[in-house]
Amino acid sequence: MSRKFKLGLIQMITYRDKSLSIKKAMENIANLADQGANVIVLPEMFNCPYETHRFPNYAEPEGGETWMKLQEIAREKKIYLVGGSIPERDHDKVYNTSYAFDPYGNQIAKHRKIHLFDINIENGQYYKESETIAPGDGITVFDTEYGKIGIAICYDIRFPELARAMVSKGAQIIIYPAAFNMTTGPAHWELLFRSRAVDNQVFTVGCAPARDYSLGYISYGNSIVVDPWGDVIGRLDDSEGYLLGEIDLDEVTLIREQIPVIKQLRKDVYPIY
Repeated sequence: MSRKFKLGLIQMITYRDKSLSIKKAMENIANLADQGANVIVLPEMFNCPYETHRFPNYAEPEGGETWMKLQEIAREKKIYLVGGSIPERDHDKVYNTSYAFDPYGNQIAKHRKIHLFDINIENGQYYKESETIAPGDGITVFDTEYGKIGIAICYDIRFPELARAMVSKGAQIIIYPAAFNMTTGPAHWELLFRSRAVDNQVFTVGCAPARDYSLGYISYGNSIVVDPWGDVIGRLDDSEGYLLGEIDLDEVTLIREQIPVIKQLRKDVYPIY
């Protein structure tokens, strides 16, 4: 079984018109699939501007318009698709949710953002996701023919316990649809992705919206891929574009043999997942 695959990341602007965002996402997915991508990732809130007051109006139930488009393109192009995230409505609650599909169009994973982005930085960003969305409570890892993939969303990356929990479930690559802002992005974006990669000896992937200064919340962009040694092997700037490259999950095994961190965990000394 080959553990090599081509990974594609899409960094796109999100429009206020949901239909335009969905159309652009489908075009980009098709383009990367035609170039040989096996696993494709969209950004956080790719069908909705990242502004809390908009989430309830853009929210859809599982199986809604955006979900159906993601399912169709995954099946048509025979790819694994991590559909960034969208506002999901479930009865009276709204979640920040990522769906994953296999090459047959089956939904194989669903992650609701666990840690909500409620911050108030002096002389910087104020933002409170909990005003309109609810937190998830699940650890998300799914199987592919290449290996296990973990999904978390944006602010989730700041919690190393969650990354370690995904690794305990077998994840060898962790994908974070994310939208850091212009305060936290320059300070912590690369640092966090490299840290989680080195901590857990996995590939880490951050897929962000492109920067749009007309929105109330401005994404840092800079979609990124980091290998298990902590090296940045792919990175965009702030504009629209994509990353496409080969991932070899045998690198995870190699690094873990050279520096056996995972084997040497002292679960008898400190309680971990």
